[in-house]
Amino acid sequence: MKLALTGALIVACLFLGMLIFSEAGRRIGVARSAHDPDGLAKGAGAAEAAVFGLLGLLIAFTFSGAASRFEERRHLITAEANAIGTAYLRIDLLPVAAQPEMRKLFRRYAEVRSVAYRDVEDEVATAAKLAAGDALQRDIWALALAASHRKDASGDAIKLLLPALNDMIDITTTRVMATRNHPPLVIYALLCALCLVGALLVGYGTSPNKVRSWFHVVTLAASLSLTVYVIADLEFPRIGLIRVTGADQVLVDLRNSMQ
Repeated sequence: MKLALTGALIVACLFLGMLIFSEAGRRIGVARSAHDPDGLAKGAGAAEAAVFGLLGLLIAFTFSGAASRFEERRHLITAEANAIGTAYLRIDLLPVAAQPEMRKLFRRYAEVRSVAYRDVEDEVATAAKLAAGDALQRDIWALALAASHRKDASGDAIKLLLPALNDMIDITTTRVMATRNHPPLVIYALLCALCLVGALLVGYGTSPNKVRSWFHVVTLAASLSLTVYVIADLEFPRIGLIRVTGADQVLVDLRNSMQ
């Protein structure tokens, strides 16, 4: 919740900053018109077009990247559920005596993984859940390895169960890296800077008008600020309005099916 409020505060500051820069641009334009009989400097329109063209391009790339990473994170949750489910089914290849303990470990593992990223703002709790999952992985692997080499184990246990367990373990690392995969901070700084410069140029360009057009200025500031907020929300889908937590239900359902 704290991170979500911080993000909203940053966007609110961007909105206010654009209003301030627009007013500053207007005053610069008015001052120049008062001291120069030729009016505003020529070529301002070209500069404004270049800035907004670059801003549009940057928004397109950042939004597209954020949306694709959002979908990737959702698909990884489904992929992990499939990996755990496949490994769970292959427990049948182990000796009957080893199956109850292995199924018990799997139930605990599925439960831990289903809530591992539920509260990412609490870094200590999240780290503890991830560590608990890692510990269960080691226990599951050790038990599976020992049981697969027993004389009464199926000959396919090593061929089928162990690779499935390896896939189940590997995808946890993939998910960890997916949560850390974000554009460099300088990209967002550049995006905000271009929004402010654009507002400055708009204010400068509208300075010949005798009456301020607050409607256009506010609309511009609100549109760009909300766009930046949505992009950031997609990049951090565990703390904002756009959430990926609904995809965790597939892990909960998997845990409930393990009887």
